[in-house]
Amino acid sequence: MHKEFQQTAWDDRLRADWDAILRLAIREDIGEEGDWTTNALVAENALGSAAIVARRPGLAAGLAAVEMTLQAVDSRLQWIPDLEDGQPVGPGIRAGIIRGPVRGMLSAERIVLNLICRLSGIATLTREYVEAVAGTKARIYDTRKTAPGWRRLEKYAVRCGGGWNHRGGLFEAVLIKDNHLAWGGGSGQSTANLGATGILPVPDEGRIRYTPAEAVQIARAYVENHRNTSLPSPLSPHPSPPIIVEVEVDTLEQLADVLPVGPDIVLLDNMSPEQLRNAVALRDRLNAAVELEASGGISLQTIRAVAESGVERISVGALTHSAAALDFGLDWLE
Repeated sequence: MHKEFQQTAWDDRLRADWDAILRLAIREDIGEEGDWTTNALVAENALGSAAIVARRPGLAAGLAAVEMTLQAVDSRLQWIPDLEDGQPVGPGIRAGIIRGPVRGMLSAERIVLNLICRLSGIATLTREYVEAVAGTKARIYDTRKTAPGWRRLEKYAVRCGGGWNHRGGLFEAVLIKDNHLAWGGGSGQSTANLGATGILPVPDEGRIRYTPAEAVQIARAYVENHRNTSLPSPLSPHPSPPIIVEVEVDTLEQLADVLPVGPDIVLLDNMSPEQLRNAVALRDRLNAAVELEASGGISLQTIRAVAESGVERISVGALTHSAAALDFGLDWLE
């Protein structure tokens, strides 16, 4: 049965994240002294209207946070949106209007634009990847390669662009990577030796690398023994969903080893399109319920061939770590 990671929406958790970032943004840009330039040149009682206008084509994201951003700088500022997040923009297209004290508007300008430009750039790049795999069954996923503190915001922008969110953090899912296998601790024995702790004994002579199958079984046992799904989290009144168990493999031999133990997802690291096609055929033969995720060095130029291999998921770190800002500006209205 298909399992999915938690998908990000503009909700109380995301507002709380932006509120924390916003406090820092105000402190680093306005500080305690205030905006010297604006205060020197603009009358204290001046009122005005300005539009947030796109300079380039793309997708809007971050507009949901504009009102709370303006209010944090000056509670008298008003935001009248013309667009919603996820809608297309182009040169001269207006995202919305700001009305109120000119001093507050100018002091908030860069904070607002930094937010919109960054998130809209991510949404726009994500849409390019999504369109590149149209007609295949592959879904485009983000990664944890995000700016510190901005993760939920950037993952929200990926959703605005039509992509899917991979795990939000280490707390959300099991993802066994090569370094977990290499550090090991497994004995190479049958997992029949798993005790109540779900841990294989470590031989005295030192660590021995886990096989992917061992690691999956150990992780599942650990999760079952340590997680009470009946308890709600502090941020949600509902029980948390089951923990997804995913494992990374580098070779078809590793894939064949792990498929019989039934991880939810197998991540195929840095495989060529031909290797991916072989991996899909192997999966279909050994355990069709397991989903396959391709990752590593994937670009807009190569992603179509990856998607056509038949994998269900493609994760792309570039969605967040390499997206160029989408240019917006503040234009005064008559």
